[in-house]
Amino acid sequence: MASSLHPADTHDLIRVHGARENNLKNVSVEIPKRRLTVFTGVSGSGKSSLVFGTIAAESQRMINETYSAFVQGFMTTLARPEVDLLDGLTTAIIVDQERMGANPRSTVGTATDANAMLRILFSRLGQPHIGPPNAFSFNVPSVRATGAITVERGAGKNKPEKVTFNRLGGMCPRCEGMGSINDIDLSALYDDAKSLNEGALTIPGYSMEGWYGRIFRGCGFFDPDKPIREFGKKELHDLLHKEATKIKIDGINLTYLGLIPQIQKSYLSKDVESMQPHIRAFVERAVTFTTCPECGGTRLSQEARSSKINGKNIADACAMQISDLAEWVRGLREPSVAPLLAGLQHLLDSFAEIGLGYLSLDRPTGTLSGGESQRTKMIRHLGSSLTDVTYVFDEPTIGLHPHDIQRMNDLLLRLRDKGNTVLVVEHKPQTIAIADHVVDLGPGAGTGGGTVCYEGSVEGLRTSGTITGRHLDDRASLKPSVRKASGALQVRGAGSHNLQDVDVDIPLGVLVVLTGVAGSGKSSLIHGSVAGRDGVVAVDQSPIRGSRRSNPATYTDLLEPIRKAFAKANGVKPALFSPNSEGTCPTCNGAGVIYTDLGMMAGVSTVCEDCEGKRFQASVLEYTLGGRDISQVLAMPVTEAAEFFGDGAAKVPAAHAILSRLADVGLGYLSLGQPLTTLSGGERQRLKLATHMGEKGGIYVLDEPTSGLHLADVENLLGLLDRLVEAGKSVIVIEHHPAVMAHADWIIDLGPGAGHDGGRIVFEGTPADLAAAKSTLTGMHLAAYVGGGAEAVAAR
Repeated sequence: MASSLHPADTHDLIRVHGARENNLKNVSVEIPKRRLTVFTGVSGSGKSSLVFGTIAAESQRMINETYSAFVQGFMTTLARPEVDLLDGLTTAIIVDQERMGANPRSTVGTATDANAMLRILFSRLGQPHIGPPNAFSFNVPSVRATGAITVERGAGKNKPEKVTFNRLGGMCPRCEGMGSINDIDLSALYDDAKSLNEGALTIPGYSMEGWYGRIFRGCGFFDPDKPIREFGKKELHDLLHKEATKIKIDGINLTYLGLIPQIQKSYLSKDVESMQPHIRAFVERAVTFTTCPECGGTRLSQEARSSKINGKNIADACAMQISDLAEWVRGLREPSVAPLLAGLQHLLDSFAEIGLGYLSLDRPTGTLSGGESQRTKMIRHLGSSLTDVTYVFDEPTIGLHPHDIQRMNDLLLRLRDKGNTVLVVEHKPQTIAIADHVVDLGPGAGTGGGTVCYEGSVEGLRTSGTITGRHLDDRASLKPSVRKASGALQVRGAGSHNLQDVDVDIPLGVLVVLTGVAGSGKSSLIHGSVAGRDGVVAVDQSPIRGSRRSNPATYTDLLEPIRKAFAKANGVKPALFSPNSEGTCPTCNGAGVIYTDLGMMAGVSTVCEDCEGKRFQASVLEYTLGGRDISQVLAMPVTEAAEFFGDGAAKVPAAHAILSRLADVGLGYLSLGQPLTTLSGGERQRLKLATHMGEKGGIYVLDEPTSGLHLADVENLLGLLDRLVEAGKSVIVIEHHPAVMAHADWIIDLGPGAGHDGGRIVFEGTPADLAAAKSTLTGMHLAAYVGGGAEAVAAR
């Protein structure tokens, strides 16, 4: 007689009923545990809302609730997702595409604990011995102190003793562990022919009408009406270098600080990449960064660099390519630190296993791409002994060459085979093909999506008739003829990062695709030798920053012409038509919702009863343009708004031009007032692309524009690239997608490998020649894509 199933073995499904987060329309799915489930669908169809916003978010919220109220007070409070029932959840480990912190002190080594292990290793084995692990840390300064202490030795025996305290840190004292020193160009700070009152200062935000003007005018250290070139030595020193000094102006206590220490405090302590564009432009114009002459850019003190193991100091170890460092560590034999060597060896081997062996530990985390950041975060999970947990990945193949995707697939399958549930949001057919279960959302994006179109096996998806199913086996055809170049952009002797003195002529007036395995030098070539030139508009992968109040209308500057059109039509001020200015609803301050803070519990947000979520005062909504008020306009999808502002009483050419660009990049379904915080990664990148398309430049550089795009959306992107080229622009694309390669007029392939095995041009020519030659990894995969599919590559 067969034994009945144990009750504990019946919980083999994650059940979701009635999910309504963002655009989800009462979605119900059942996801098998201990299997690999791929969620697919067009960009904006609701994949992230279901996987990250519902399943993973609720798992994290419930885990947080197991901590005491005291501990929860220090944690981020998470609201319960909009869902009727979530059953069968397990602990979720989220590995998303969020960039790792761009703190200039953060490196690949500090972010993965590899540096911590190396510091311990050098403190135990380094010769000469200089001190504990802190002596090898570039974030710990050396401290020396001398003073008197009182030693208590029984009644009446207390007496002061002189003590000297020393703590040796590894930080280079000249650059303070940054690896570079800066010099400020004074001509970029002010126009010395003008006085301060005449607007001499050219630093963003330093207006004479604001707080800075009040301080400079009233400090009394110099005459604000005298041109700066006529300042005496002391006046100029006070303007530029004076240390923080308390002053009193109009009865208010203020602090005066010279321009240079003020700039160092407010701008130079932050990462340049994370600044607003106009501030970033100022910093790049005014500040020159040079390698620290004392530490040679290693960030470390002389003492830290003097201690060596087998002829290498810790700076040498961190500068090595990780795959080479792993070999060096493998050669160390020392029983006293055997467990440490084993842990470090495993960590470094994990880098190579996941396709990041070409990085070095001293690489700043702010320079990693989204895909590299995600794979770096995955490293700590590779050797984990945890089972029966849910791993949630957001497009783990992003930034990977087709050759590298198989390695990522093997990792996902290994995690599943250990008994874990693996949920993956993905568009690449190679990864969809290994799924045990597929959930296809759609059918469209935004309000046109949010429903489950298909749930089942990969074979069933192929015959399901959904957009994903129809495009799953798509193969591109090579163009019968390619466009002729109108000129060339010359690059000579490119040597940044791993590039090996590269000379290349990039054709202009055509669509050029740069390709090669991850780490082959594509981004180094473009960002090091092309992006900074005149007329070049570079659209990189840096994330869009914006709060709940930011939306497509504010981000693209679309709201400006709309406000002016409303103001002109109604004879009032434009500021009335901004939810962040004079027209804001006073009850909710233009947020549309009222937030109630419940301490350690998740805050509650309710729709504002006064404005009913419209964000504007009732009096403002009485003003109309073309029969619509401002809240109705912000609720319009892009395509509807383009028609509205394109003709008739509401014709606004400036707004129509911006809306046309948004439609061109496939964002026609977005509503103008949708918060940026609700957009997916693919939507944000295309929003940025639409914004840059309005800039005046002859050469567009796009860094993996297919990131986050569904197979069906890639066709629209190719149409957009063609239109740019036909309009007389030159388009250079860093890309791995075979469909984009096949559509190119010219391909430049870098390699042959990654890191020091790459950095060379291995092919230049047309896609047809690359596919015919099959002389590189890219050529082999392209030949398979245009003539027989992934099976052909596997057969090689």
